[in-house]
Amino acid sequence: MNQLPSFKTGQTRAEKGYFSPIPELTIPYGIIEGTEPGPCLLVTGGVHGAEFCSIEAALRLLSTDSSTIRGTIVVLPILNVEGFKARSVAIMPEDGKNLNRAFPGRADGTVSERLAAWLVENVYPNVDAYLDLHGGDLTEDILPIAIFPEGHAASEDLARAFGLPMIVAAGSPSSTTISAAANLSVPSSIIEIGGNGLWDDEKVETFTLGIHRVLAFLGISPNAESSETKPKVAKVNLQTVSAAHDGIWYPAKTLSQTVAPGELIGQIKDALGTILSEIKSESAGLVLYRLTSLSVTAGETLYGIGEYGE
Repeated sequence: MNQLPSFKTGQTRAEKGYFSPIPELTIPYGIIEGTEPGPCLLVTGGVHGAEFCSIEAALRLLSTDSSTIRGTIVVLPILNVEGFKARSVAIMPEDGKNLNRAFPGRADGTVSERLAAWLVENVYPNVDAYLDLHGGDLTEDILPIAIFPEGHAASEDLARAFGLPMIVAAGSPSSTTISAAANLSVPSSIIEIGGNGLWDDEKVETFTLGIHRVLAFLGISPNAESSETKPKVAKVNLQTVSAAHDGIWYPAKTLSQTVAPGELIGQIKDALGTILSEIKSESAGLVLYRLTSLSVTAGETLYGIGEYGE
């Protein structure tokens, strides 16, 4: 099958299978359509193939009982199938590119660019909201956050509805899954839970609870429990710190620790112990993300520092 089935047929169903959006790829899918018409939520996992916690959460969503929802849930649990098999960090093995930097894609481009273009042309226009599940690749750790395209109010509302303690406004790059969706007026958020490619039931359950909050927010789960205490959510601005050299990375901060402007937060050394660069924070904030691998390459993100906003 080369195309996904229609998202809205008016028939209650829970359909699963495989399809090939482009000749080089065969991707699993699930479509759960409820008992009444309603909004359509797209959920993707495996944009980065080794972010296993998010992939497992998307896989579990395939078992949603169609009789408990209205509207449609479309699940693409592993977009980067070969990356999942190879346990690759961030890239699609077919072309060595990061799918989450390939949007809006090119119909005549490489595999990742053509997959991105297919999503933009064939999927995004047919959904009402979008959650892209991520979760700390093999070389990184990250606090649970919901990211939304900066300035897109409907996406901010969606990110808040997920219910994680912090949301992050992403001003750049403009080549991500959610920036392309927002450009088509689709509310969208990247959800980050987990780290270092690890997964466990507790983290997967955090994904699941957040997805259920979003389903209630959208009206897809009309019978969702309304007495749940609304989570307190803080909006955070993200500043990234990148490596100037290839080398060996020695971080001085862990997740959730605070940093001050000018504070030493790590060093990059060569294999003989010579210091190549000392990394100092340019801003005050909280460590939301850090590179956990010993090796580092020039240009790679070392830290994400969150500054509290409104």
